[in-house]
Amino acid sequence: MTVKTILDLKGREVVTVAPERTLAEAAKLLAEHRIGAVVLADADDVIHGILSERDIVRAVAGEGANALDKPISAFMTARVRVCHEYHTVTEVMRLMTEGRFRHLPVVEGGKLVGIISIGDVVKRRIEEAEREAEEIRTYIATA
Repeated sequence: MTVKTILDLKGREVVTVAPERTLAEAAKLLAEHRIGAVVLADADDVIHGILSERDIVRAVAGEGANALDKPISAFMTARVRVCHEYHTVTEVMRLMTEGRFRHLPVVEGGKLVGIISIGDVVKRRIEEAEREAEEIRTYIATA
């Protein structure tokens, strides 16, 4: 299964925000949309960073409540790892595990086209494993 398949099933909507917005505004967006990360992108869908719940926790732990009034750009991850629609679930799982992150923007032609989470990947991998097990049971029953 590929990233394209996951996006086709779950949708391609990505919540984005401008880097000059405050950390408090980003936290509110995450809560409103019930998501774990927001992508910082411009009007041309070019990625400039990503901010996760973990980034917010680290900021508040390090700087206290004052961090919430500062711009997202002060706390975002600027060097964003991305994947492409042709990547497989296994490749994406490896990227996420090695990088210790849970959200991966999907880019095609230098532009943001979606985002996948570890939850999306695990869900699809479980579906794959269940389908394979059923195919094996069917094969054994008819052999």
